[in-house]
Amino acid sequence: MSGAAERRAATVGATERLGAAIAPALRCGDVLSLTGDLGAGKTRFVAGIAGAVCPGARVRSPSFTLVNEYAGATPVFHLDLYRLATGEVDGLGLEEYAARGALVVEWGERLPGHWLDDALRIAIAGDGDDPRTFSASATRGRGLELLAAWCSLPEAP
Repeated sequence: MSGAAERRAATVGATERLGAAIAPALRCGDVLSLTGDLGAGKTRFVAGIAGAVCPGARVRSPSFTLVNEYAGATPVFHLDLYRLATGEVDGLGLEEYAARGALVVEWGERLPGHWLDDALRIAIAGDGDDPRTFSASATRGRGLELLAAWCSLPEAP
């Protein structure tokens, strides 16, 4: 079984509100895989999630640090795999992070396949001043539960 659903965001603020809206559904072990071109809005989406779980969090892309942590009832680990090859991801200790919180991964297509099996995959399209389209999909397990939560979100203004 699998499914997909789209949401649109016309502004940076709407992108962040969309991230904040999905944040309450996250729990330890969850994986959100974010894909999209440079400048598509991946980090702004994560800023919404981080702000919901850790108010006042300052979010930057972890391109050089690889992992940023945002404390909350369910901690969020924000990973950026842009500079890594798929084979290098295994050395990050993802199991330890997932045991302690939810993983939100920019350039998530670089995750090993077994991490994507139960993930909510969100592909972001659009750049510049264009509205963003967020296409969410999942194929099984917890990913399908997160997809159901995604489908219940209101449209971003």
